[in-house]
Formats: sequence, structure tokens, C-alpha cells
Amino acid sequence: MANQEGKPDIMEFNIRFGGRKLNRREQIAVVSVGGIILFYLFIHFAISPVIGKKNRMKRNLGIKKMTLTEMESLKSEYDAIKKQKDTQAVYLAGRKRGFTLFSFLDRLAGEAGIKGNISYMKPSTSNQPNSRHKKSIVEMKLQGITMKQLTTYLHGVETSGNIVVVKRLSISVKGSKDRSVSAVMQIETIEL
Repeated sequence: MANQEGKPDIMEFNIRFGGRKLNRREQIAVVSVGGIILFYLFIHFAISPVIGKKNRMKRNLGIKKMTLTEMESLKSEYDAIKKQKDTQAVYLAGRKRGFTLFSFLDRLAGEAGIKGNISYMKPSTSNQPNSRHKKSIVEMKLQGITMKQLTTYLHGVETSGNIVVVKRLSISVKGSKDRSVSAVMQIETIEL
């Protein structure tokens, strides 16, 4: 491999194909095709797996982030429920012995000055599944009271510290002159 002056030519090389020496153009074509094939193999076996792995890792990271967000949300919800349960346990433990919802509501009606307006009080109880507690429910109807008397009574029920809640309330206006109302309500609590 030397040029006419006898010096070695760096760019000259001989490629033989099927026993025949290829000319310069054919040699460049073969080297180019070989380079393209090597480049393709490099991309296919070196670069593509890295890019694919990176994309899979991004997808997995997104899934893990969503899972983490959901777990944090569930933990917050669990903590809130646990705190509410602990608070209820403290209130239940602080109740007077022998507390009954019926007697509590009757006494509160006397304090609010509406005991004479009670049409009926229907107590009932139901056992809570998987619990040693039972739910005590009183349905009551008040007639001929003012909205102020009703709101005072409801405020006393809800803020008593005995975990008593008004579950349902239906109010109807009786007359337009005296602005009296009738109320049917369902009040409940948890008892030991």
C-alpha cells in the first residue's frame, strides 16, 4: 500500500470480495454500509435499552408517586378517624353514669322552656356491628315553638359534650301571624 512515490498511503486499502479486488468507489460503499450497520447495532443494543429503561423508570416513578400520594391521603384519613374515636372515647368516659338520651333530651327541653311543646318522644336502640356500643335514637316532635326556642334547644343538644347529634330535622311553619313552627327531629348518640 504505497503511492507512486513509494510512500505509504494512509487512505488506501484493498478489499477483496469473492476473489475480486474492489475499486475505490465500491470499497467506500462497503465501508459505509459496514459503518451504518455498526452504528445501527450500537443504537439497537446500547442506546435503545438505556432509553427504554429510562422510560420504564419514569413510568414506575409516576406510579410510585401516585401510590405514595394515595397512601398519605389514607393515612391522613385514618389519623382523623382515630383522633375522632379517641375524642369520642374521652367524652363517653366523661359522661355521667346512667346517662340516657331520652332523659337528657327531656331535661334539656325543660331548661329551654319547651317541655310543654313536646308532642311525642319515641326512643329506640340498635346494636352496633363489631362493637360493644349501641346506638340510642330518640325521635321527637315539638309543636308551637318559635325559631329562637328551636335554635336554643338544638344548640344545647349539639354542644352538650355528650356526643349527641341531630341526624334529621324537619321544620314546618304553622301560622303566619305568630310565626310558630313545628319540628320533627331524630337525635342519636352512642351508649356503652
